[in-house]
Amino acid sequence: MKPQPSKNPKKSESAEESVPPGQFVTEKFPVFTYGDTPAIDLKTWRFRIFGLVEEEVNLTWKEFLTLPQAAVTADFHCVTQWSRMDNLWEGVVFRDLIKLARVKPEARYVMVHCYGGYTTDLPLEALLEENVLFAHRHDGGPLTREHGGPLRLVVPGKYGWKSAKWVNGLELMSQDSPGFWEQRGYNHNADPWREERFWDGLS
Repeated sequence: MKPQPSKNPKKSESAEESVPPGQFVTEKFPVFTYGDTPAIDLKTWRFRIFGLVEEEVNLTWKEFLTLPQAAVTADFHCVTQWSRMDNLWEGVVFRDLIKLARVKPEARYVMVHCYGGYTTDLPLEALLEENVLFAHRHDGGPLTREHGGPLRLVVPGKYGWKSAKWVNGLELMSQDSPGFWEQRGYNHNADPWREERFWDGLS
């Protein structure tokens, strides 16, 4: 299936207005990673959806690629104050993937799990935005290892640490729980338009 582009709802006619406060625009795509970059064998790669679901999902890489594919053009905003505009991401939309698990009504939050042990938490509602997807391609080519290949989550409406690299699972939860950076003082909501960078008092 040919990917269908989706527009970034935050994008405006003015380039200046499209950049959140406190950010500067760069053409580069800097690499920020805590810890080692994992080497992931696609033959053993697995993606699991578990927790508050009617049916657990376990996908191989080949199975993941058979899912409906889409394309999203969106800006990327790093908490370290740089923004890279108009990235083309290709992959599987979150809305389509989560349907496989049949989420229970009490599920309100998601913990995103990754190879290497990284985690980040997000409200389920935020992930159901139409431009949130699991990307395996970026700007016309395969997603590189340093940028999260083979698969990363892309959440355009949040700072970049929520767009977790090397994703391998989703845990559906009834209550919020802090992920890796959230445990270290980062804001749980992470809205770049409100400059929600650091500690918000959630215990």
